[in-house]
Amino acid sequence: MRESILETLVGLVVIAVAAAFLWFTLARGGDASTPQGYAELGVRFNSASGIERGTDVRMAGVKIGTVRNVGLDVDRAEALVTMAVDDRILPLGDGTTARIQSESLLGGSYINLEPADGFADILACGAGEAVFDGSGCGEVLYAQGAIDLMTLFASFATGSGGDAEE
Repeated sequence: MRESILETLVGLVVIAVAAAFLWFTLARGGDASTPQGYAELGVRFNSASGIERGTDVRMAGVKIGTVRNVGLDVDRAEALVTMAVDDRILPLGDGTTARIQSESLLGGSYINLEPADGFADILACGAGEAVFDGSGCGEVLYAQGAIDLMTLFASFATGSGGDAEE
């Protein structure tokens, strides 16, 4: 009898801890606002393979933010990636490039922002504006999507990957 009471109490503690984790996860997962000290930027990729919510955004190898959302523009057949980045990097020149890069041959990807001057600056969206709403605010104009290594290897194997024959 004594063992069953102890097992019941341990079971109740486990259920309470699991419920607390579930509540915390649901409460944080529903938070759609950009954290304090961060700005929202967006970029359009032809392929966002390997990128998902929570993926790192880096500049010069240093983490400056994370991916907040990955969506699809059906009309243009492009992946729409929304990122929360440290607002201290703004303004960026509109020549800035976003590249999806692999961490290693074993997998894992991140978005690398490479700042470059341009004719104007990329600024965070103001009140009443949103990334990808047509206003152009917060949008990185130049992007290079993920490179499919299997396709790259296959092109070299078939001889279409270089100018070996003249």
